[in-house]
Amino acid sequence: MFLFHIEFINGYTNLFYSIIAIFFMKTGITGATGQLGRLVVDKLKNRVNSSDLVALVRSPEKAADLGIEARAFDYTKPDTLGNALTGINQLVLISSNELMDRVKQHENVINAAKAAGVKRIIYTSLLHADTTSLSLGKDHIETENLLKSSGIQFTILRNGWYTENYTSSIPGAVAGGAFLGSAKDGKISSATREDYADAIVAVLTNEGHEGKIYELAGDEAYTLSGLAAEISRQTGKEIPYKDLSEGEYAELLTSFGIPVAFAKAIAGWDVGVSKGDLFDDSKVLSKLIGRPTTPLSDSVKKALG
Repeated sequence: MFLFHIEFINGYTNLFYSIIAIFFMKTGITGATGQLGRLVVDKLKNRVNSSDLVALVRSPEKAADLGIEARAFDYTKPDTLGNALTGINQLVLISSNELMDRVKQHENVINAAKAAGVKRIIYTSLLHADTTSLSLGKDHIETENLLKSSGIQFTILRNGWYTENYTSSIPGAVAGGAFLGSAKDGKISSATREDYADAIVAVLTNEGHEGKIYELAGDEAYTLSGLAAEISRQTGKEIPYKDLSEGEYAELLTSFGIPVAFAKAIAGWDVGVSKGDLFDDSKVLSKLIGRPTTPLSDSVKKALG
């Protein structure tokens, strides 16, 4: 009987410390001053104590308005990353936007996290990264493999396209009288940054996501012709979609001042759309965040001001 009571007390003690660990974990958010990172921080502040959040950013002074601790964190400076991760239990690794040495940067972070004793990493990958024809896929798969071999608990969020990737072009399309691209009739299952931020928060603040890989995309699939039709409907102007060849689109983007390499990449990603790389109808994202993803019409309305 005495042994039973000891085991009973020990069981409750372990449960108590498990609860303490859940509610007092320090969470680091990389890229916290970026568009996605800021949304994640704002949403987390409504769920956990601000003192348990750390912004990991290149320029801490730019994070002053976030209202949380900020530490200098540069993916390209591996010798400095370990100290910045001191006391961090779980880490949101928002993928680098560098196209040249992204994998090395991610490797630097993962190695530093392991050395610092980080228990869990949530990584923002790419929709169907293992099968996509998009040039971005290779970097994300290599990073996923680094995570899997690190020994650190992980959750991989394979994000589809941000709706904002297209709606940011709406003012120019309205001014120019046409929406341009090279996606043909490919379907796009995009979601807003806020939708994807909610997914990160859901994974951070709920149990049962360890070791999971989630394919995240919007509930509503559309073509660029459909997007142009929605712009036309809301503006009362005829804004058609004009489909260009990959080369023509890249050349046009370059004429707008976009660097050649990036212009070619954008045009190539649109071609990937035509192959179905950004289509997904599983609705995993809306199930994860507990609500429908943001309708395209709402995003168009917001872009139109």
